[in-house]
Amino acid sequence: MQFDLFHLFLFIMAAFFIYAGYSHFKNPKFFYKITPPMIKKWAAPINVIVGVAEILGGIGLLIPMTRSWAAWGIIALLIAVFPANIYMLTSKGAGMKIKMWFLWLRLPLQGVALWWAYQYV
Repeated sequence: MQFDLFHLFLFIMAAFFIYAGYSHFKNPKFFYKITPPMIKKWAAPINVIVGVAEILGGIGLLIPMTRSWAAWGIIALLIAVFPANIYMLTSKGAGMKIKMWFLWLRLPLQGVALWWAYQYV
């Protein structure tokens, strides 16, 4: 495989999602806090599902045979967790000390992440 920007950004995205998935298990309380109130009672199983999905998506991106499926899975996951980003913004950080400018920045970055994942479909 030739080293190019396509693959560099592929590895960066894969590493990001694998680490993000790992973070769900390392610090679950953070993710419980950002779970929107309407689904708060399922915060623990949702956290596990999202963490596993992120890890599998990241690994899947690295395997040419599963890359497209993994990219579609990441796209679906990004859409599914978008309400948590909205909740973090509307709750001013869900009780955590997170700068408002960062909470606002996360929303368009979600679109960038969707576009980025689509490059590997």
